[in-house]
Parts: sequence; structure tokens; C-alpha cells
Amino acid sequence: MKIHICKKRKYKKFFMPKKLFISVISQEKEKKEENRGSVELQVFRFTNKIQKLTSHLELHKKDYSSQKGLRKILGKRQRMLAYLSKKNRVRYKELISQLNIRELKTP
Repeated sequence: MKIHICKKRKYKKFFMPKKLFISVISQEKEKKEENRGSVELQVFRFTNKIQKLTSHLELHKKDYSSQKGLRKILGKRQRMLAYLSKKNRVRYKELISQLNIRELKTP
């Protein structure tokens, strides 16, 4: 992460490289299979977007449109994880352990 201090506006601007959020999981998935629409890969992409938006919102607390987008992505990821937990519990457990996500609350 690079920090640039803007003298005119008196604030720090953070530059985050796009490659920062890419982890080993995506590399493993691309090597194993070319199925880009798999549930695990979609959840992984949602997690990356969530991390990026969270870091953005730490700097820009009043960016309400980004907050709305974050809530939408969180809901999509939650629905994907619920689907995966119903269909294949083993893959679900592996995915949440690799991504360090909390387990879904089951009623």
C-alpha cells in the first residue's frame, strides 16, 4: 500500500494495488479447472470486492452509495454460501476456512 500526502487538500490518499487481494485460492482454482462460474470462485470474487469496499469505506465514511453496494454484495455472498452449505457441506467448510469467513447462522 502506497501513501500519498496531498498538500492542497491536507489528507492522505492510499493507493492499493489490485494484486493485493489475490490469494492462493484463485490460482488453485484456475489450475484445476476452467469453470469460472463455480460457486467457490464466485464467493471468492465477492470476498475480494467486500475487502476492497471495506478498505475504501474506512477512508470515505460518508460514501453511502458504496455502503449500499457493499450490502448488496454481502447479501449475494450470503445466498451463495447458503446454497453451497445445502448442496455440499464439505466444500462449504473448506471454503470458509480458506477465506476466513464466519460460518452462516442456521435457524
